[in-house]
Amino acid sequence: MTPPDSHLFTRRRLLTSMAGAAVAGSAIVSAAPRTFAASDDGLAAEAARSLPLTVVNHSGEFADRSVHLYIVGSKADRQVRVTRRGTLEPVKLSDNHDNGFTDYAIPLAARGRTTLHLPFMSGRIYVALGGKLKFKAVRGGDGKAALQHPAGWVESDPNYPVLHDFVEFTHNEAGMFCNTTMVDMFSVPMMIRLTGAKDHSTGRLRDGGRARVFHAMRNNPDFSRLVVGDRRIIAPSHGLDAGRFPQHYFDPYIDRVWHTYKDKHLVVRTKAGTFTGRVQDHKLAFTGPAAVSFAKPSTRDVLFCDGALAAPNDGTTGPVAAVLGAGFHRSTLVSHRKQPTTRAADFYDTPVTNHYAKVIHAATTNGKAYGFAFDDVADWSSYIQDTAPKHMHLTLTLF
Repeated sequence: MTPPDSHLFTRRRLLTSMAGAAVAGSAIVSAAPRTFAASDDGLAAEAARSLPLTVVNHSGEFADRSVHLYIVGSKADRQVRVTRRGTLEPVKLSDNHDNGFTDYAIPLAARGRTTLHLPFMSGRIYVALGGKLKFKAVRGGDGKAALQHPAGWVESDPNYPVLHDFVEFTHNEAGMFCNTTMVDMFSVPMMIRLTGAKDHSTGRLRDGGRARVFHAMRNNPDFSRLVVGDRRIIAPSHGLDAGRFPQHYFDPYIDRVWHTYKDKHLVVRTKAGTFTGRVQDHKLAFTGPAAVSFAKPSTRDVLFCDGALAAPNDGTTGPVAAVLGAGFHRSTLVSHRKQPTTRAADFYDTPVTNHYAKVIHAATTNGKAYGFAFDDVADWSSYIQDTAPKHMHLTLTLF
């Protein structure tokens, strides 16, 4: 089997297969390539090609009995979940109980390691500590059963008080593709490991890393309101929408970029080729393998890597948008006219920068994290893959 492109299953692609819920009431939909058999027996057949998943609790703060797992996501045009017996089941409206929510919790084994199995699907592995999460089965826009996911950055969400986090994955015929993510929030320290063709791991924090991240955010005036007690730090993107982060934070830097490239050329190298751009008629316009241009983004566009910086899967505009988005977050666009900048020592070197991503990267042992949606540019995201996976490990590391 020819290995897929190294960026094929990054978080951005995972979320096109499995659109994660941004607020309570949203539901995951699927664009996975395979289809189910007509009956629920087809789900069981798919589970036969599952990948062992071993979960270990080394949190040091929570006993195994206080930890619950949830494996939910999508398969073809159906939303699914993995049961505590290891079977793959469709989400059903009848799964809601009297309190109006499902109970898809998978408890950890009373002692030692917990081993489960991941079938072919795209989804998330949620970890809840000290309490259970409330997932609600609803009818989606297509009339099929869908699932509302926790939104830890929304105060009205029923899961807001619960300490929780998640990893994302796509498991299919091509292999296993997964990441730890802080794009929405930073909460539970976790690492993932894949063994197969190689041995890969990512996500481990340095000793005391979680506490240092919380301390740094509490002491940064622009970022301090993103900290929610000791439960989580909300990402600046969601913080902006919640009124917890300055609405125009990146505006001065965006202005500098637009001013700089009125008189200079910005060079962006992608797998599609090299693009050369300047600001013309208020747009950053590029020539190269294709003509692409970008309107001046807002702070919100930068934080969400969307709007004027949206990255369509077209092989031209998308890759350039991703490089620009990473350059804004890492504040390298003014200082480096050739992009992408690849040296971590050059990142986050201005007062206006994504300090949230900066301190999270500094807290990890390998310097990699998913602090924003384009953090995979130059391979600085906490993403791993294996085209011949044999085992996946998820470890809750020391708080």
